[in-house]
Amino acid sequence: MGDRALSRRGFLAASAAAGLGMTALSGCGGDSDGGSSDGTTTIEWWNISTTEPTKTVWAGLAKKFEAQNPKVKLKIVQLENDAYKSKMTALIASGKLPDIFHTWGGGVLEQQVDAGLVEDLSDSTKPWSDGMLSVAKQPYLIDKKLYGIPFDIGMVGFWYNKALFEQAGIGEPPTTWAGFLDAVKKLKAKGITPLALAGKESWTGMYYWAYLAMRTAGIDALEKANENKDFTGDGFVQAGEHLKELVDLQPFQKGFLGAAYSTPNGQAATVGNGKAAMELMGQWAPVVEADAGKGLGANLGFFPFPAVDGGQGAITEVFGGGGGHALRRGAPKEAVDFLKFFASETTDLELVKKTNTLPVVPGAEKALADPNTKAVQAQLKGATGFQLYLDQAYAPAVGQEVNDSVAALIAGSKSPGQVAQSITKVAKEEQ
Repeated sequence: MGDRALSRRGFLAASAAAGLGMTALSGCGGDSDGGSSDGTTTIEWWNISTTEPTKTVWAGLAKKFEAQNPKVKLKIVQLENDAYKSKMTALIASGKLPDIFHTWGGGVLEQQVDAGLVEDLSDSTKPWSDGMLSVAKQPYLIDKKLYGIPFDIGMVGFWYNKALFEQAGIGEPPTTWAGFLDAVKKLKAKGITPLALAGKESWTGMYYWAYLAMRTAGIDALEKANENKDFTGDGFVQAGEHLKELVDLQPFQKGFLGAAYSTPNGQAATVGNGKAAMELMGQWAPVVEADAGKGLGANLGFFPFPAVDGGQGAITEVFGGGGGHALRRGAPKEAVDFLKFFASETTDLELVKKTNTLPVVPGAEKALADPNTKAVQAQLKGATGFQLYLDQAYAPAVGQEVNDSVAALIAGSKSPGQVAQSITKVAKEEQ
């Protein structure tokens, strides 16, 4: 397994011992084959689709699959993002995973694979997985083997209120960081809250630092820093300094440090209800804004994260990822059947039409209608570089430290240099 994998498992075991979601263990399929006396196979499916309309659409797809496969029963477990990560951390430490589970790929999936907990799907999903968009499968390829099947692909960018921009006299979305800071100042001058942030959930603030690191240090530097276990380079410190420039403008909504992402008073609702001009979020943002708040309709726009003058990165390099499903090692063969069903053009068309998901099956592109979804897809198609979410690309402990350190910078308790040092310290401990 190797020292790297063992050190990761040690971290996870310690996390579990600290009480991270151990109550989930009894509810997991584990090593059971899910069979019953009447020949019915029960498959446990863990996902994070807790908001509408996705929650209802996915439940409908589960019913459809069950109707087509009368001897299969799907048991759905849905958890919000952070709760899901905590529960999965405990399950990984126990050596038991759900039959089908949500994955973002990258370092976290690699750690699960290293621990021998995930099914290799390379052969069992051929030839149908070969027909999926190759970029969508990249996060789930480890040592050229496929361990996850994507259902979504996308990127993080700024979602903005066109009417509030107009009120502030901002003609076009900014393309440089200096221009972005000017836009923030113009919004504040008009009494408009520039940005909504879920400070209670540390992953939301990480997006700013990650993009600024891409723009200053460059996208290759993020991979090299992870390989070398050293995030103290000038570009990473500068990323923190640029973020501090923004934080010092006090751009976020009142009470942002205690705000969640998808609650009625959270980040998405603040933008969806017109109480803040922007949020930095993934391609799912419009759906959550409309679910948690009212939604902006035609007033909603999208623009990529600005370039930083003098930086090594380009505005065409994007940060994001997608969602996929993986299987626990030894999962029932019916679980593979479900992955095939979920990756079919028929299912993907329904996801694109009803949930604004970006297509991972080429034939489903014809269903794209929403202009903002098309804008995101255009950015992805024109991308000159792609960086997976840092809390997924890196080992779990390192990704969590990125989130926590950046949250501390935003809260004013860590300096840009201390953020770089803290991430480096944890990265070295993971060696």
